[in-house]
Amino acid sequence: MAAFTLSPSTPALCLSKKKREFIGMSARSEAAEWERGTKLTCEAMGRRELMKLLMLGAVGLPAAAGMQLLPYSGFCTPPAGGGVVAKDEDGKSIIASEWLNVHGPGDRTLTQGLKGNPTYLIVENKTSLATYGINAVCTHLGCIVPWNTVEKKFMCPCHGSQYNNEGTVIKGPAHLSLELANVDIEDDRVVFGPWTGTDFRTSDAPWWS
Repeated sequence: MAAFTLSPSTPALCLSKKKREFIGMSARSEAAEWERGTKLTCEAMGRRELMKLLMLGAVGLPAAAGMQLLPYSGFCTPPAGGGVVAKDEDGKSIIASEWLNVHGPGDRTLTQGLKGNPTYLIVENKTSLATYGINAVCTHLGCIVPWNTVEKKFMCPCHGSQYNNEGTVIKGPAHLSLELANVDIEDDRVVFGPWTGTDFRTSDAPWWS
């Protein structure tokens, strides 16, 4: 393929209706347990603070014994039509040329993508980004899936699902691959847009469309 606020009234398990439809009854029961046992939600936390929390979790979670990675909410940011400028952990627009100066080939870093979802921006080579981004929300129960730089795959610390370097599911309990986002460069700014056409990993229509 060519070349990323605390309120007791808001549910903690932030899964879209479509994602819930893909989850079986046993998973729904497990999700209910997560809702009862989780106190954090997305409503009171600012976008910048949430992104930094996600970035920290993606990098440090494998070494943090007993740390629970919270399900992430796509509703923390109001839905936006069309493309959105990618943001870094500080909420700043990502400039492609600057990004390539500090991120090497093969780099996968969490950024803020469509609807505020944490999305991996991929460096293809020294001069270009991949034309797709990978949504970091696990398709099992909505945890943020870290990129393992040693294993070269995405490994969910919550229930063990794994995805290859393109986000294709290779180990359950998840049975759907990670969502994709289109990546364009406009005036040197990185822009995420909805994925159109077939999923190049399966040659099928995107399951999330």
